[in-house]
Amino acid sequence: MRASQQKLYAWIAGLALLAGAAGAGAATPQWRWVASWGTAQMVPEGQNELPAAQWRDGSLRQVVRASLGGKVLRVRVSNAFGTAPLALDAASIARAVAAGSADVDAATIRPLTFGGQAAVVIPAGAEYYSDPVELPHAAGTDLAISYYFKGEPARQTGHPGSRTTSFTLAGRHEAEAKWPEAGKVVRWYALADIEVQAPRGTAAVVAIGDSITDGYGTTTDGNDRWTDFLVARLAREKMTIGVVNAGIGGGRMLRDGLGPNLASRFERDVLGRSGVTHALVQIGVNDLGGQHRAGEDTPAARAALLEALKLAHRQLVERAHAQGICVIGATVTPYTGSDYYRPAPHNEEDRQALNQWIRTSGVFDSVADFDAALRDPAQPERLLKALDVGDGLHPSIAGYRAMAEALPLNALRSCGAAK
Repeated sequence: MRASQQKLYAWIAGLALLAGAAGAGAATPQWRWVASWGTAQMVPEGQNELPAAQWRDGSLRQVVRASLGGKVLRVRVSNAFGTAPLALDAASIARAVAAGSADVDAATIRPLTFGGQAAVVIPAGAEYYSDPVELPHAAGTDLAISYYFKGEPARQTGHPGSRTTSFTLAGRHEAEAKWPEAGKVVRWYALADIEVQAPRGTAAVVAIGDSITDGYGTTTDGNDRWTDFLVARLAREKMTIGVVNAGIGGGRMLRDGLGPNLASRFERDVLGRSGVTHALVQIGVNDLGGQHRAGEDTPAARAALLEALKLAHRQLVERAHAQGICVIGATVTPYTGSDYYRPAPHNEEDRQALNQWIRTSGVFDSVADFDAALRDPAQPERLLKALDVGDGLHPSIAGYRAMAEALPLNALRSCGAAK
């Protein structure tokens, strides 16, 4: 970087820090931080790891779509699963040219600082917020967060199911707009949240669940998960609500799968996020299907699993209500026809029993009946063919749109437990 560029970059950093700090100071009575984008963290393993060589003296640019507009934002960097401190040597944020592109709008590049410093060391297991930075943007804007690392982490933290292209480039390039020779990887790393300063009273909902929430079967860079369709629906209804997707593929309520079990990650992925007023919980198909796949579904084991799932849901609701957060219970969608789980008739009975409890127990503040939205009326144990991606388990893009339309918006308009 030339000396003139360094001076300009430092000047922009100073302006951004001053503006952000002033905004944060003035915001206390009328404004608060609200999550606009976020994802669930886990340990990327095997092919999901970013090769060590791409961390060493390497830049990483990751694109996300904001669900809320704003003028001042901050970024949460995650070392949640790191076994040693994570050294982030420089970072920036800018408006992306487009989803799927490595380039950003040069006029919008803002350096990210931490306590006024460009570099930060994040302890093992911790997550750090950047200083506030002024970057006006509208809801639906694609934002690009660029990191520079001198070395690789001892253990990586990330989200393999990004369904979004990230970009890598050797050397330090976080302040550059164009990355013409960037490599591509469909993963997110060390990135937990984007938060905006929003008027006090602005709501945010976290959808937490498994691969159906995570968006299995959607298109890379298409932003066509069910939560993306929900963002679009809220915009049509002129409802200003942040939407965060905390799904993990293969996720279960009670046991770890590809990522940590939902009961264990509820604190970080829901309760620990800023401005959250609602949580939507859709989980259970992998608990039910996994028991059968493992050959453990004796009558006694099945009964015990159902009771354990009910108890875990109650625990989540109690924890959420203690923080003033309302919980929307979502029914488990059909999976008869799944070649992976090959459920037996008694597994369908268990799904129906769990869904009946979700609908009628009164444990939840409201219910999203995704089962009713996706099932075939003639064969309610199966997904409607037009809404099935083709594996008997996951919705198609049309199915994800149907899920977004099935969520009762009144559940987001008010809540007795809300702050």
